[in-house]
Amino acid sequence: MGKPIAEAEAEVLKCATVCRYYAEHAEDFLRSTEIISDAQRSSVRFDALGTILAVMPWNFPFWQVFRFLAPALAAGNTAVLKHASNVLGCGEAIRNLMLEAGCPPGVFQHLIIDYQQVETVLQSSYIKAATLTGSEKAGAAVASLAGKYLKKTVLELGGSNAFIVLDDANLDEAVSLGVRARMLNGGQSCIAAKRFIITAPLYDAFIERFEDAVRKLAVGNPLDSSTQIGPLARKDLADSLHQQVQDAIDKGARLLCGGRQNDCFYQPSVLADVVPGMRVFDEETFGPVAAIVKASNVDEAIRLSELSNYGLGVTICTSDIERADILAESFSDGAVFINELVKSDPRLPFGGTKLSGYGRELSRDGIMEFVNRKVVYVA
Repeated sequence: MGKPIAEAEAEVLKCATVCRYYAEHAEDFLRSTEIISDAQRSSVRFDALGTILAVMPWNFPFWQVFRFLAPALAAGNTAVLKHASNVLGCGEAIRNLMLEAGCPPGVFQHLIIDYQQVETVLQSSYIKAATLTGSEKAGAAVASLAGKYLKKTVLELGGSNAFIVLDDANLDEAVSLGVRARMLNGGQSCIAAKRFIITAPLYDAFIERFEDAVRKLAVGNPLDSSTQIGPLARKDLADSLHQQVQDAIDKGARLLCGGRQNDCFYQPSVLADVVPGMRVFDEETFGPVAAIVKASNVDEAIRLSELSNYGLGVTICTSDIERADILAESFSDGAVFINELVKSDPRLPFGGTKLSGYGRELSRDGIMEFVNRKVVYVA
């Protein structure tokens, strides 16, 4: 799917960390909790639900699976995977790896099926719940089917994360962080920074340095370890991205660099003077395009951030950590990262609000999504 090989190798290593995390912590997470009541003894135990259906995307074809699979199996569940059609080889590789690692046959299965067959799987009495990472459209479809058959779901969907740079931010650090936050995986990430909201005093300096940094990115063969930006996963994705860029230009945005498409390749691009009403502001952009927005002050920066229908995460760049801690309450997103790009970590719960989905993955929260919280009461 075009991921630069250095990032692909890092993704595989991250999968090992989530497996190790749950191997070390699942027993504590699943230990029964004693509760004082009028019983002689009462407690809550956490038992497996059964078989969980996972519908997973192509952009992180190993990590997205293991992020669900490690806690699900650690809780005693079994799992079936419906992977994206362009990364079926990754699904097969995971299945083979599980068997090589000693996982009993049938505990994890990779289903090579069309999306139209998902309902057939979901309606089975063997399937107790489902999780999906993907687009808003795909999430709504699976949630609707799950509701029809009364199956629990966890959805991790799209995002249009704000990357806010306040007046007191370290400009060089904000630029460096911003480029990584936008361009990781060629910009094909739900939690990538997509809307750069810069307060007025730093706006001109930020866009000048950001443009310069983006121009220096190495675009090329994803199998070359020095490549930073490879092709997008499919030509239609590059086509859609170019249409969003053109819409912004037509409505008054300034194209500082990029804006050119060659089949699946899309040149890393920077748009300045972006405002609400442009598609790059209102929609998710899935590729190497940064939309830069000017805010007069911190209050307007928060207002602009909150205009999105998505709610995965937000980054705040500032030297005043105490103020940022207070500002965190103002955001409806699932995460606020201060002086860091939004990222997933096995130790922290991960998930969004609004059209970005519901439920949480990772940490203790993630393993608790697919367990039966069973009360045991002794009279």
